[in-house]
Amino acid sequence: MGLTSNKMLALAILFAVLLFVGTLWLWPRLARRSWRAVSGRAGLLLATQLALFVCLGIAVNQAFGFYASWGDLFGTETDQGVVVDHTAGAAAGAPLRVVSTSEVHGMGGSLPRTAGQIQQVGIVGRTTHIATPAYVYLPPEYFQQQYRTRTFPVVVVLSGYPGTARALVDKLHYPRTAQHLVRAGKMRPTILVMLRPTVAPPRDTECVDIPHGPQTESFFARDLPAAVRAHYRAAVKPGGWGIVGDSTGGYCALKLAMHHPGVYAAGAGLSPSYKAPLDATTGDLFQGDRNLKNRANLWWFLKHEPAPDTSLLVTSSKVGETNYKATLKFIASVEATKLTRISSIILDSGGHNFNTWRREIPATLQWLSGRLSGG
Repeated sequence: MGLTSNKMLALAILFAVLLFVGTLWLWPRLARRSWRAVSGRAGLLLATQLALFVCLGIAVNQAFGFYASWGDLFGTETDQGVVVDHTAGAAAGAPLRVVSTSEVHGMGGSLPRTAGQIQQVGIVGRTTHIATPAYVYLPPEYFQQQYRTRTFPVVVVLSGYPGTARALVDKLHYPRTAQHLVRAGKMRPTILVMLRPTVAPPRDTECVDIPHGPQTESFFARDLPAAVRAHYRAAVKPGGWGIVGDSTGGYCALKLAMHHPGVYAAGAGLSPSYKAPLDATTGDLFQGDRNLKNRANLWWFLKHEPAPDTSLLVTSSKVGETNYKATLKFIASVEATKLTRISSIILDSGGHNFNTWRREIPATLQWLSGRLSGG
C-alpha cells in the first residue's frame, strides 16, 4: 500500500478511531492502581497519540509531497532507475525517453491541441550519466498546425528537498497555471520541464558538482538542456530558457542562472536559501575544495565574481518566512552589481509551504515569460 495512497490514509484513520473506541471501552477495567492497570492506561494513551500522529503525518505528506514512497521516507531508495522507452521509433540510448502521457485536467477536453499534454519522461545525462525522471508539459500550441515550425521557450521547474516531481503538477499546478496565463494573454506558450533537484536520492546534492560524486550542476546546466532540445522543439538561442524552484529548488534556480547566464536567461527562487548547507542529508559536498564551496555561496559569488548578465526573482514573506532579512540583503547585493537584474515578491505573511508558493507562481511565471525570447 503506497505511502501517498488514499487507502493508506483511510486505514490509518480507521486504526486511530478503533484505538480511541477501544481506550474508552477498556478504561473502566484499567481503573485500578496496580502496575498492570497503570501500564495498560499508559500504553493505550501512547498508542492512540501515536496513531493520531501517523494520520497527521500521512495527510501532511499527501498535501505537500515531501516523500513519494516508503523507500523515499526511510532512505532506502538509492537506485538511479531504469528508463523504459514506450515511444515507437525512438533511437536506442536517447538522452530523453517518454514513458507515458496524460492530459492537463480541467482544461477542456482530452486532445493535446486543445488541452496540452503532460509527458512522464526519463532523462539520462550524456556527460554526467545522471538518470532521473521528470514531467514535461507541452502547451496546446505545440500540437497546433500553425505552430508546427516554431520553437518554444522553456522553463525548468524544480521542487524542494526531498520533494517529488509529481507534486509540481498535482499540488503546485504549474501546467494548469501556465495555461490560464496563456489564455489570459499574460504569458507566451512555454514548455515546462518539471523535476526534483534530488538526482541521487536520498542525498541532497544542492545542485553542486560534488568531487568524485554526482555532477548535479553540470547535469542541469549542460545535459538537461541538450536532452530536451534533442527531443522537443525547444528554444535553441540564448535567452530562451528560464528556471524556477521552491526552497532548495529555489536556491538551485538562482545559482544556475548566476553561474550559467548563457543557459538560463532568468532564474526565480521561491523562498530560497542563498548558500548550500552541510548536514546529514548533504554529506560533505565540497571535499575540501574551497573554490567550489565559495562559488556555491551566492553572497560570495556576488562579491568576488563578475556580475552575471541574467535576471533574478526572489520571494519571501514579512511574517512566516525565516529568509526575509536575508532576501532583503540579497536584493541589495544584486542591485549593487549594476548588471544583474533583480525583482522580488514580498508577501505580508506566508509560510514555507505549498499554499504560499501557489500564491506566488502565477506572477512568477508571468515574470519569467516576459524575460525569455520566443522561438
